[in-house]
Amino acid sequence: QVQLVESGGGLVQPGGSLRLSCAFSGVILNYLDIAWFRQAPGKEREGVSGIVVSDGVTPHANSVKGRFGISGDNAANTVYLRMNSLNPEDTAVYYCAAKITGGSYTWDDPREYEYWGQGTQVTVSS
Repeated sequence: QVQLVESGGGLVQPGGSLRLSCAFSGVILNYLDIAWFRQAPGKEREGVSGIVVSDGVTPHANSVKGRFGISGDNAANTVYLRMNSLNPEDTAVYYCAAKITGGSYTWDDPREYEYWGQGTQVTVSS
């Protein structure tokens, strides 16, 4: 059974940083395409950053380019989202998502992913 568990969310002041973690069990990280999504109240779920294994690329949404970075630790079977220069518009529930790698796909379309974590709240406020 594949499970994803996010952690690391919390309250941070504008300009601050957080690192989110997504721990995987039941599957090896090497076999997965992964993405972080976020959803603010009243808004659609938005793709933030991804790892596209087949292409070896890590795409990011324009709204977070230069501020967020995604990385994976195969030994720990964990993926991270490093978030810097946070602003109130980054406030949302952040979700980790994964799919078995293979074939072309749209990295920031949530319908592409079959495995999801429960989400972790990030609040940016002074």
